[in-house]
Order: sequence, then C-alpha cells, then structure tokens
Amino acid sequence: MKKIIWDDSLSVDGGEIDEDHRRLVDLFNILSRSVEEGDATEYIDAVLEELISCTIWHFRHEERLMLMYKYDGIEAHKDEHNDLIDSVRELQQKFHTENKLLTNEDIEYLEDWLTQHILGQDMRLGFYLMDVMK
Repeated sequence: MKKIIWDDSLSVDGGEIDEDHRRLVDLFNILSRSVEEGDATEYIDAVLEELISCTIWHFRHEERLMLMYKYDGIEAHKDEHNDLIDSVRELQQKFHTENKLLTNEDIEYLEDWLTQHILGQDMRLGFYLMDVMK
C-alpha cells in the first residue's frame, strides 16, 4: 500500500496551506488503503469524490492567496492545478463509465503528483507568502 507520511519536508508554510495538505494526504491514504484492501466500489467512489472536492477547494484557496499577494507564478501554478483536476476527473470517469477499478498505478500516479506538486510549486508559493506576509 502506498502511504504518504506527513513530515516537515512537506511543510510549506506551517499554517493554513499545510492544514489543507494534511487533509489531502489523509484522504489519499484512506483511498490507497481502500484500493489495496478491495473495499466496496461505492466506498472507494465516495473517498475519491471527497478527495477531488477537497483538492478543488484547496486549489481555489491557494489561488485566492496568490491573487491577494500578487504572486508572479500564478499562471503556471493554476495550469498545474487544472492539469491535476483534469487527470483525476478522467480517472473518476473511467471508474464510473467503464466500471474500471482503481489500480496501484493510479494510486502511484496520485501520490507522485501530490508530493511533487507540494515539493515544487507549493514550496515556491510558501516561501513567497512567508516573505510577503511578514
């Protein structure tokens, strides 16, 4: 089972963005465990939908902060957000229309994307926000 362990290496700002990320990590871990254990498809679907909904909310939260503090990298960051949402919605669509179960490869993709986004775009945003919000 893929599991993301929250530690300081994933901390972006020590504040509200980290709180959002912790929630997303928790949901990812629930989804990963559910896929691994072969839980009911209705349950996996509910967890996936919650993960998507929380991710969308979190992305809008970050985008609001970027607008408020005039972050120069907003367009690239938003593009990355949109790419993830499109990819996850595509996974969800396959899950619904083709009755295709989520696979370990799907979980690995989500894990890689989440951690790489946090360690890349979100770290840059976090450093910027810490500087301008002093």
